[in-house]
Amino acid sequence: MGRNVRIVILCEDTQHEVFIYRFLKKRGWGVRSLRVEKAPRGRGSGEQFVRERFPKELREYRSRKYAAQALIVMLDGDSVGVDARLRSLDASCRQQGVDPRSGGDRVAVFVPIWSIETWFAYLDGNDVDEAGSDYPKLARERDCQRFVNELFKMCQSGNLRPPEPQSLWAACREYDKRLR
Repeated sequence: MGRNVRIVILCEDTQHEVFIYRFLKKRGWGVRSLRVEKAPRGRGSGEQFVRERFPKELREYRSRKYAAQALIVMLDGDSVGVDARLRSLDASCRQQGVDPRSGGDRVAVFVPIWSIETWFAYLDGNDVDEAGSDYPKLARERDCQRFVNELFKMCQSGNLRPPEPQSLWAACREYDKRLR
């Protein structure tokens, strides 16, 4: 790598990538120095890609911690939820001989339940059901900017509009704890 990468994004798909990129930019992060690792299209499960790739990225992050990097991970929670996805990442680390992330790591994991479209529906003003509702995908990934703007406003006020999706609430806490 010829450039000083400050942020690595590990995600399932382009929609995750665009959402994270735009949110980081809105929050004032220097997004010119990032690297994205996302599941290749049409080659299996995006969740599996992220889970199997996570230990490698965590090891690499730790080997260059002096560079003030952050590792940001996003994977859909589908029906299993946030805690199960976090446990699966920890298990993958142990299987590959890597210590799971610790409190001192600037490694944030965001897990929208079912999919990121659940968050979009909420950020569009709807009450959402994380127990199984299916929300439509955006026509173009870049159309998520209005949802990024809404989330940014909520973050600035320090409150999500009730009733907030628990997975988004967990992601906001994760951001505050790991990336501030």
